[in-house]
Amino acid sequence: MIDVGMIIFAKYLFLVIVFLTVGYFFMQKRTVQKKILFFALISLPLIFIIAKILSMFYYDPRPFVLYHFTPLIPHDATNGFPSDHALLSFGLSFLLFFFHQKIGACLLFLSILVGISRMYVGVHSWVDITASFFIAFVVAFGTHLILKRVYR
Repeated sequence: MIDVGMIIFAKYLFLVIVFLTVGYFFMQKRTVQKKILFFALISLPLIFIIAKILSMFYYDPRPFVLYHFTPLIPHDATNGFPSDHALLSFGLSFLLFFFHQKIGACLLFLSILVGISRMYVGVHSWVDITASFFIAFVVAFGTHLILKRVYR
């Protein structure tokens, strides 16, 4: 039973985070929407660019390749570093955290569940998930600091 839950989380929980982020965006006033959009247009592409650059320098074989088992969800035997699902989840969570800390914290919790489930099903290691967390955090925090000065 736990396998089914983890498979669902590993494959689809990130979509809940996307849906909640978009929902929050559309519930805001136009001025806040512009700030969120500007933040997203800077931080999200930068998060993925940095992740892709780092993945060129660090190769982390997926656990099912390294330990010779069949993962609970089918996946290619490519570089697992970093986890794209966790990267997007953490990126959106940190984005919202700087606009609404309680909602952002809830999304961070869901993002952690995304990461744990991706490890549980055997397609990522803790290094992939932790790297996704730190890449998203550093970029989002840096973006927040820069935009804080712009919006003064």
